[in-house]
Amino acid sequence: MKTLLFKNVTEFKTMIGKELPTSNWICVTQQMIDDFANATLDKQWVHVDVERAKRESPFKSTIAHGFMSVALLSKFLEDLIQIDSIKLGLNYGLNMVRFANPVPVNSNIRLKSSIKNIEDHKNGIKVTFSCFVEIEGEEKPACIAEFLTLLFE
Repeated sequence: MKTLLFKNVTEFKTMIGKELPTSNWICVTQQMIDDFANATLDKQWVHVDVERAKRESPFKSTIAHGFMSVALLSKFLEDLIQIDSIKLGLNYGLNMVRFANPVPVNSNIRLKSSIKNIEDHKNGIKVTFSCFVEIEGEEKPACIAEFLTLLFE
C-alpha cells in the first residue's frame, strides 16, 4: 500500500473524483470482534458465541458486527492519506451505508475508495469518500459506504 502525501488542502483538492490506493488487508480476529462487542455492548451470540455460531449460524462461524467495518474506515483512510498541514480530523457522518456481505471471523478485509467530493467547511474542509470494504476471496463487499470527514489546518 502506498500512502499519498500532500503538503496542504489546496494540493489535496486535486484528488476530487480520483481513486485512492487500495489499503492493506486487516485480519478480523475473534478478539477484535469481542472487543468491539464489549465497547458497543452489542453481544449478540452470532458475534461472540463461537460454539453456538458453529452449530446454529448459517455462516458456521462468528461474524463481525457490520458497524465494525464502518468503524475501521477511519483507520484505513488514515493509512492511505497524509496531509502535512492538517492538525485535526473528525468523523462527520455517513450519507449512506450498506452491509452487503457478512465478515466471518479470521477474514481479511481491505478498503477500496475514492474521493467523491471536497468542499470548504467553516475553518476546514469536508471530504466525502466512496468506500468499499472488500473481503478477501469474496465477490460482494462487506460494506459500501459514503463516509464524511472534517479536516482542519
